[in-house]
Amino acid sequence: MNLHKILKIVAGLLGVAGIIFLARIISKGDDEIKAAALNGDTAIVDPMAFVAYIILGLVLAFVIIFVIKNLFTNTSGLKNTLIGFGAFAAVLIISYVMSGGDPMQYKLQDGFATESQSQMVGAGLTAFYILIIVAALTMIFSGVKKVISK
Repeated sequence: MNLHKILKIVAGLLGVAGIIFLARIISKGDDEIKAAALNGDTAIVDPMAFVAYIILGLVLAFVIIFVIKNLFTNTSGLKNTLIGFGAFAAVLIISYVMSGGDPMQYKLQDGFATESQSQMVGAGLTAFYILIIVAALTMIFSGVKKVISK
């Protein structure tokens, strides 16, 4: 049996399991599920979540496997990927260095944010802003280049 047939069977089984668990959830109704959840009983919803976790895990595994396989079979793609990864790492490092810890205390659920947590949040925001600007400039440059070349 080839991989395609096996994947079709697994997808079919997971689909049937999902339909069965969904019918079970719908037959119980919202009010009963909410009441059970307030008491800590999530037995009705757990099997459906378990099927979703299995599907998510399979999808992530296949994506990672095929991306790695493609990287090593296409060496020019590997070079471009490493350049992109290096640029992204550089943006993250620059963002971390640029964002200093905030001396203000921020309340969290279990206490206050530390200075390093504050710096990580600042680094994430700075990286987001840098990447937004780079994306916008890339789109503008691409559009202008396309208009000029016509």
